[in-house]
Amino acid sequence: MRRFFATLAGRTVLVTAATAVVSVIITALVALPIAVRSANNAARSELMEKSALAVELLSDDKRTARERIVARLRADDIDVFLIRRGVVDQSGLPERVVTQVAAGNVVDTRGVVRGEAALIAGRPLRGVDSGVVLIRPAVSGTASRVLGGVWVALLAGLLGGVGAGALLAHFTARPLRQAALAAGRLSAGDRSVRLAVRPPAEAAELAAALNQLGAALQVSEGRERDFLLSVSHELRTPLATIRGYAEALADGVIEADGAPRAGATMLAEADRLERLISDLLVLSRLEAADLPVDVVRVDLVDLVGSAGEAWAPRCGADGPRLSVELPATAVEVDTDPGRIRQVLDGLCENALRVIPAGAPLVLAVRQGEHGGIVEIRDGGPGFTDEDLAVAFERGALQQRYRHVRKTGSGLGLALAARLVGRLGGGIEAGHAPEGGAMFTVTLPYSART
Repeated sequence: MRRFFATLAGRTVLVTAATAVVSVIITALVALPIAVRSANNAARSELMEKSALAVELLSDDKRTARERIVARLRADDIDVFLIRRGVVDQSGLPERVVTQVAAGNVVDTRGVVRGEAALIAGRPLRGVDSGVVLIRPAVSGTASRVLGGVWVALLAGLLGGVGAGALLAHFTARPLRQAALAAGRLSAGDRSVRLAVRPPAEAAELAAALNQLGAALQVSEGRERDFLLSVSHELRTPLATIRGYAEALADGVIEADGAPRAGATMLAEADRLERLISDLLVLSRLEAADLPVDVVRVDLVDLVGSAGEAWAPRCGADGPRLSVELPATAVEVDTDPGRIRQVLDGLCENALRVIPAGAPLVLAVRQGEHGGIVEIRDGGPGFTDEDLAVAFERGALQQRYRHVRKTGSGLGLALAARLVGRLGGGIEAGHAPEGGAMFTVTLPYSART
């Protein structure tokens, strides 16, 4: 029982039952006094009518008729007091009533007669200082009589309230139970679970949110699988090259004069493998907010100029045309120069992979409204508008173009976006005026950092 009342359904039943009980009590407290007052008012009206009739009848001088009328009234639990010349025939009647009736006034009041509450109705008779007063006990015990008459109805209302609460609890808790079951299936790995979106509005919103969560998890896990496949391919390629040359050297297939070339190839592939593993490590630390940064005052003009000098040898006669656009004045921001250089190198590496020989590659710096801006533009194949929406998602472009053009591991752009975000800046992908892709990196001033 305690477990039942710990559930939403149990608490709904409990609240509904408590509401029904309170409603019944309030109804009784309000209705019973009204019933008592109504009964007394009805008795007073009846008493006044009988007093008028008694006056007419008692005006008859025949003693026998008067005695018969008095006996008839007393049989109805109505006591009769006769006033002759200001004197009442019985004791117990309040003096004020005697005085008023003897003065010719009609009396309709309540009072105490012989120690009991009573309804008093008096009218004058023909004659001097004469009248008749009828006394009836005030209505008592009406509350208990009314309650005794309606307790079945009150009990039925209470049971109806409890039943309505149970029904309401069932319909209220059912969507929550279904949502809990769906969440359990999602946590167990079933991404195909979906809920019917039905009223009430709150349950429909919950079902829609769980459906969206399931769809998002399905898409996210699909991308994760594709990303792992692409990364495993990227890891397997240099490993296969290193393994092949190592077996050739071990078997003596490669002569002594070919050993330096084999060693250089193995070293290059090992460097490629190391960069990939390093990117994976940095990306995981960025997602865990565990990557340290060293923020200092940096002149972006000097930083990008140095990057241009470093990349110039890679852009020879058979490569792209590298150009560096720098302003005449310094553009200073507070940032980590090593991480920004890592971003620039990664973006340049991506560009060199796809742009043809003779196409432009531009590194530019300019002063922005809210910070320094670095642009990397190229004349390569560029992006479509659909590509821009997923450019910084891990492996998204690699999965899309791996059978179309040369691609990397799919980590470079995701790593660049997270590095810039870690430094408090922003990065955007767009269309370059040179015809290819453009990446705009915005770095904050010290006040914003």
